[in-house]
Amino acid sequence: MWESRAERRRQTEERILAEARRIFAERGYDRTTIRAVAAAAGIDPGLVMQYFGSKQGLFQQAVELPEIEPLTGDLAQVTEDLLGRIGMKIGPIPEASLAMMRSMLTHPEAAERARATLDGQVEQIAATIDADDPRLRAALMLVTMLGVTIGVQLIDLTALRDVPADRISEVLRPAFQALAQMPIDRP
Repeated sequence: MWESRAERRRQTEERILAEARRIFAERGYDRTTIRAVAAAAGIDPGLVMQYFGSKQGLFQQAVELPEIEPLTGDLAQVTEDLLGRIGMKIGPIPEASLAMMRSMLTHPEAAERARATLDGQVEQIAATIDADDPRLRAALMLVTMLGVTIGVQLIDLTALRDVPADRISEVLRPAFQALAQMPIDRP
């Protein structure tokens, strides 16, 4: 069957992006090279540059993530939705997400993209908290989730390795509820 030039180009671009996601996920931004991506995709490095312009351009497209469902409802619903996402955080996650996580500590653009996403989620959670310092409380809930994700996905923390998502949620639920509602004693 005959394939059009546009179809071959699209397939090559998808192959490059798939390999880039895999390698960025394994190595992070700093340790990923255009040559390594090209070799894995079975093409010349110049072709990667032709398609994406630069390593930065390749990274931007490789880590495009689908929109995250907004957190809505009252505090109880938002807490349950947030805890419900633990299964996604500790199970297999998309390589684009893993690439972003692995890169966000060393690459400014990855850090900015992660910060923008997390800042939006902090605002969604804070809007449901009727206590002092709602943004601080929301941020602490969210970084707890981020810590669980990093502990499982990047560090492979032994104590979390075989723990089911529902057990982690069960343990975190009272902590999140207390964090969102407990008065803060100030000196």
